[in-house]
Amino acid sequence: MIKLYKFLKQYVFHIVIVVLLVFLQVILNLYLPTLMSDIVDKGIVNQDIGYIYKVGGIMLLVTAGGVIAAVIATFLSSKSAVGLGKILRDKIFTKVEGFSLREFDKMGTATLITRTTNDVTQIQQVTVMLLSIMIFAPLTCIGGIVMAINEDKTLSLILVVVLPIITGIIALLLSKGLPLFKSMQIKLDKLNLILRENLTGIRVIRAFNRIDKEKGRFDDASSDLMNVTIRVNKLMAVMMPTMMFIMNITSVAIIWFGGIQIDNGKMQVGSLMAFIQYAMQILFSLMMLTLLFIFIPRAQASATRINEVLDMEIEIVDPVKAITADNKKGYVEFKNVYFNYNGSEQPALSDINFKANPGEITAIIGGTGSGKSTLANLIPRFYDVESGSVLVDGVDVREMKQEDLRAKIGLVPQKIILFSGTIEENIKYGKEDAVFDEIKHAADVAQATDFISEMENGFDHYIAGGGTNISGGQKQRISIARALVRKPEIYIFDDSFSALDFKTDAKLRASLKSEISNSTVFIITQRVATIMNADRIIVLDEGRIMGIGKHKELMETCKVYREIVASQLSEEELV
Repeated sequence: MIKLYKFLKQYVFHIVIVVLLVFLQVILNLYLPTLMSDIVDKGIVNQDIGYIYKVGGIMLLVTAGGVIAAVIATFLSSKSAVGLGKILRDKIFTKVEGFSLREFDKMGTATLITRTTNDVTQIQQVTVMLLSIMIFAPLTCIGGIVMAINEDKTLSLILVVVLPIITGIIALLLSKGLPLFKSMQIKLDKLNLILRENLTGIRVIRAFNRIDKEKGRFDDASSDLMNVTIRVNKLMAVMMPTMMFIMNITSVAIIWFGGIQIDNGKMQVGSLMAFIQYAMQILFSLMMLTLLFIFIPRAQASATRINEVLDMEIEIVDPVKAITADNKKGYVEFKNVYFNYNGSEQPALSDINFKANPGEITAIIGGTGSGKSTLANLIPRFYDVESGSVLVDGVDVREMKQEDLRAKIGLVPQKIILFSGTIEENIKYGKEDAVFDEIKHAADVAQATDFISEMENGFDHYIAGGGTNISGGQKQRISIARALVRKPEIYIFDDSFSALDFKTDAKLRASLKSEISNSTVFIITQRVATIMNADRIIVLDEGRIMGIGKHKELMETCKVYREIVASQLSEEELV
């Protein structure tokens, strides 16, 4: 956890002020019992009203000073802790934004959300406590012991008995609490995962009538978290009464033996009252430390999880000396490419070799799991190849800056992602400085203008996160328009026409011809009718190229392609 506090450097001044204020607060708190002792022994006993007013006034000033110091220290502590939280969230978000798909596969979305929110909150809360209690409690404890011994050495022996007992209780709570706090964060991850799956997959859940089953899954995860939380709260519930019991027993013992000391004339009443105050300050500071030690293990678990994200090595990084591919435009080549997913025994792609040139449409077809989308993901370097190379404009993608590479590409992914905002803003996402005429033209080509114009606000129609308030076909056409407005060298349409009816599909492909005539186009699909007129069709099966050529050539030479065609088209359609 200490590693995270390097981000507090910009709040060093605040922290120094907090330390000084807490130190001042401790001194003032320790001075109050002495003043009270003076009032009792010198003022009340001698019935000196003037002395009582004088010392009482000093006590009020000391109390006011302590309150002011505490308020300012708490404000600065909170400001530093919240600042740390902001920095951590920024660091985590920036780090995650740089992750390749491999890192996302390793971590998972649900746990990344938990680490960015809940775990950072835990660090914030403990930071406030550390900047106040961690300084205040030990100083108060040490100062209280010194002052108590100064008041009466004999009564101080009571503290010698009590302090080891309290220390043992703290150690026991720590040993029991640490595993539970780690378990809480893991179970919270699981709860977030199930919740996220249910929210994003609500249509599937309802379609298959699995609502009761999903409720059961959520209840189980929630119950697991509840049971661990109850065990933690039981520890807290046991701690408070135990500590209060010890404090009260200590008070009784001090009064008992102190009364004997007063009766023997070895101690003044004021000194006994001051000793009780010091003893309570010592025990209260230890109780505060106990609370701190209860929260630290949970923060430690959160800090470990945050450090895992910040320390994770990103596999796909820009080269030290990047090559700019400006000599060619739109040339893509795969040379002996092999690719394997983490944990997979069989390669997803094997011995992939082909070239694609500007003005050509390269179609990639194959069954489910044949490696079509995997191949498409290698072009923008979402993954790095195991061996071989992917060349864009004659340069290996690993030797280019990711920003420069992806500026050449317009991607329409298989899973359509739209962002909360207007239709215009979503299309403009492809080109930040696009003017309305460009946006309108892209929507026209993508066959999206008709349904956009029917909406009440047209291009200003608000789209919910993920595009949940529009149909699948509408999402696909907006996503296509987003790629078209970019006017890239390379287009990748990854199963981007699956939600379109045949009429819209045909109109879209016809309008695309002139728009993408000078670009290199990749169409990944399972629909034969979409790619029959492609310049090059690549047939994939189990990650291997089974045939490359035009439709007629493949019908004669590729068995896999004939099977795909036969499963989709009738004999009349083939003719």
